[in-house]
Amino acid sequence: MKNLKRGISMLLAVLLVLAAINGLALAEATEAPFSLGNADAGEGTDYALDRMVVLSRHNIRSPLSGSGSLLGDIIPHEWFQWTSNPGELSLRGAMLETRMGQYFRLWLEKEGLFVENYRPGDGAVRFYANAKQRTQATARYFSAGLLPVAVVPVEMRAEYDTMDPVFNPVLTYISDAYIQAVQDQIAEKGGVAGMKGIHAGLMDAIELLMDVTDMEQSEAYKAGTYGDLLADDSTVILEQGKEASMTGPIKTATSVADALTFQFYEMADDRAAAFGHDLTLEDWRKLHTIVDTYTDMLFGTPLIAVNVAHPLLQEIRGELTREGCQFSFLCGHDSNLASVLSALGVEAYTLPDTVEQHTPIGAKLTFSRWVDGNGGACWKVELIYQSTDQLRSLAELSLDNPPVHYPLHFDGVAENEDGMIAEADLLALLDSAIAAYDALETQYGADAALAPAA
Repeated sequence: MKNLKRGISMLLAVLLVLAAINGLALAEATEAPFSLGNADAGEGTDYALDRMVVLSRHNIRSPLSGSGSLLGDIIPHEWFQWTSNPGELSLRGAMLETRMGQYFRLWLEKEGLFVENYRPGDGAVRFYANAKQRTQATARYFSAGLLPVAVVPVEMRAEYDTMDPVFNPVLTYISDAYIQAVQDQIAEKGGVAGMKGIHAGLMDAIELLMDVTDMEQSEAYKAGTYGDLLADDSTVILEQGKEASMTGPIKTATSVADALTFQFYEMADDRAAAFGHDLTLEDWRKLHTIVDTYTDMLFGTPLIAVNVAHPLLQEIRGELTREGCQFSFLCGHDSNLASVLSALGVEAYTLPDTVEQHTPIGAKLTFSRWVDGNGGACWKVELIYQSTDQLRSLAELSLDNPPVHYPLHFDGVAENEDGMIAEADLLALLDSAIAAYDALETQYGADAALAPAA
């Protein structure tokens, strides 16, 4: 009996020691700062998340035009019954954006930037959006998911339903030499054939779009109201104080493809979303290359980008170093993401798990600041977006079912072994892109708006 008691006592002692060791290991794992080495290769340097700046595209909206417009005339079918007025955030977009905010809350709590049920003090967070309904609403729904027990004001600097100059991608500098240089840059995208080459590269996608929508059966298309999408020429228009724009088949096809993509997101029935046609995910990607190409031409062309993104680049630069601010959220449009990334010299990329391969709906361009054990700071730049499946299924996002994180890289900018950019290098990149605007007049002559009348 004594031996039995002694054995039980020894076993209990061993179990207590093991429990203590396991408890210590668990505590150390819980308290340890984030290690990029666990996820992104490299040497496994430990980092703590210190700050985040987000440039967001609004979430799902209704088409920009309503009944009686091009969209209502150019196809013989009835579109999805949108849950919002033209150009406004849809009900699905609101739900998706809230879920994205909830994911960011879980993520930032995990990384220690926010405590649970964080209620920020003055200046600790900032929300600022363009004055359009879809951008203001996106910021508010995201904030509801991110900070569910805090009241967060969303800045609106311009009159409601107008374009705030910070987010308005208009050409504020123009000259004859500049216009020619921009036209040349755009034409290069089509090779030796120029604009005709761009159109030729989209021909398969445009033919698919016409087939899916039965466009040629509409009375308006038969009458030639909107021209010939296969044969007409497209023209880019560059004017002082306006967005770069386009006339011709690429613009017309973009309007239809844009609406069709949002219909695909909104409808659970794949076949109904394609007006009775059977499309693969690759077909949907092909259709959206029309929109991707249009956006790239008008906002991603480098000489346009440094012009139209100038005020937003300055805003982002200020947020990266804003004293006392932990989290900044700026909300605009695909044109904003495209122009900012191009102006910064982003390396070419094609996004996975989405039919929108450059600036997906609701995408977040994130700049996250990480501090190592020695106090050194570096930044990680990513696009974070809901996959097409997550958008269509209204998937709940969590640390186990996150949105897509896609790291971005920039021409000529060095990264450490963990894929991060030194703080000085990131700020220098912003400064260079901002300075490129001021250099336009030196290179291409006096701004036409400021030049004396002839």
